[in-house]
Amino acid sequence: MTKALWQPPRLRRDEEQVSERHATWLELFYDLVFVAATAELAHSLSGNISWTGCLKFAILFVPIWWCWVGATFYATRFDIGSIVDRLFALVQMAIVAAMAVNVHHGLSSSGSGFAICYVLFRVTLILQYLNAGHHIPAARSLTTWYATGFGLSAGLWLVSAFLPPPLRLGLWVVSLAIDLSTPLSAGRLVAKIPPSMPHVLERIGLFTLIVLGESVIGVVGGLAEHEWSLGSILVGLLGLAIAFSLWWLYFDTADGSPLKSMKVGKMRVALTWLYAHLPLAMGLVAAGVGVEHLIAHDATAIPSSAERWLLCSAIATCLLALAGIHYMSCALGTARYRKILSAYRTASAVLVLLLAMVGDRLSSLNLVTLVALACVVQVLLDLLRSSVATRPATATETSQPSKPT
Repeated sequence: MTKALWQPPRLRRDEEQVSERHATWLELFYDLVFVAATAELAHSLSGNISWTGCLKFAILFVPIWWCWVGATFYATRFDIGSIVDRLFALVQMAIVAAMAVNVHHGLSSSGSGFAICYVLFRVTLILQYLNAGHHIPAARSLTTWYATGFGLSAGLWLVSAFLPPPLRLGLWVVSLAIDLSTPLSAGRLVAKIPPSMPHVLERIGLFTLIVLGESVIGVVGGLAEHEWSLGSILVGLLGLAIAFSLWWLYFDTADGSPLKSMKVGKMRVALTWLYAHLPLAMGLVAAGVGVEHLIAHDATAIPSSAERWLLCSAIATCLLALAGIHYMSCALGTARYRKILSAYRTASAVLVLLLAMVGDRLSSLNLVTLVALACVVQVLLDLLRSSVATRPATATETSQPSKPT
């Protein structure tokens, strides 16, 4: 074990693994700092439920999520058990913690600090890639490509730290576009060294659990900070029903089949599937904040327009993201079945958005009941279709002659 700690980076390949690879203790520990960062983002949104507050939440969520994605995909290709990578992980955790501290004023007074933190994180990731490329010639083309693209983006982020907020924000958008498009343009190189598909799916599932936890925290926090009543308890239970339904819809059909297109250099499908998890994650966190605010009211009181829109738009975003994810997940069945699943999710999202538009007279309890119903119905429809798909054919059905082709 001690000898392995001093070894240089080693390339991981699925075909070389004796057993299926799972998240390491270091990766699980690493996730904890992103739990804290997500909690700070949720707290910031809770203190400013408005269109500007939601925009701020989304803008700051993206770079934090992208930091996690960057570290995760590095760890799927290279062994992260060495002393060097462990020290890199420690530094990155400290940087993400600093990013979380700067979240509350990330678009104003703390914007420069947030930008510098992001630059530092990306620089450590670039150094990891360059170190891996130095020791592994087969990976050098890919690591150089990533280091170049990510380095250009980091340079723009560094410049943004010295600009006023409007210009800074514009440069952030350009920089993130470069970051997100760098893997998209590396298809030929990725095909030679694809990530570990089972490991990526597990890691993304773990991050989804992290953000789902914010929904549970929202229920617990809402009940803990306010006097209990039958109405608030019902709202809390319905909030848990929403979280449980979204967990069911995602994890009962969790499938990373679109990622397999990376093995032949087709990055568009794989990255569309991956990037669809970004609005899903943001929606799950925002939904927890929305439920917490509804619990704070008397169950018969009418929530504010901002609170109603926050909850409904968050759930609609989750359902639309699931519609896209399920449509691309080939292992779920035929194209027709996947279209039906996506249609279910989309229709339910539209209904939830209609509640936001016309539900200005709905009490907190009635609103969360209808939103929970929209989510639970999705689970019931999936169960119904699953039971029909697995039902044995009857004698009548099997005796019917097949139609000529």
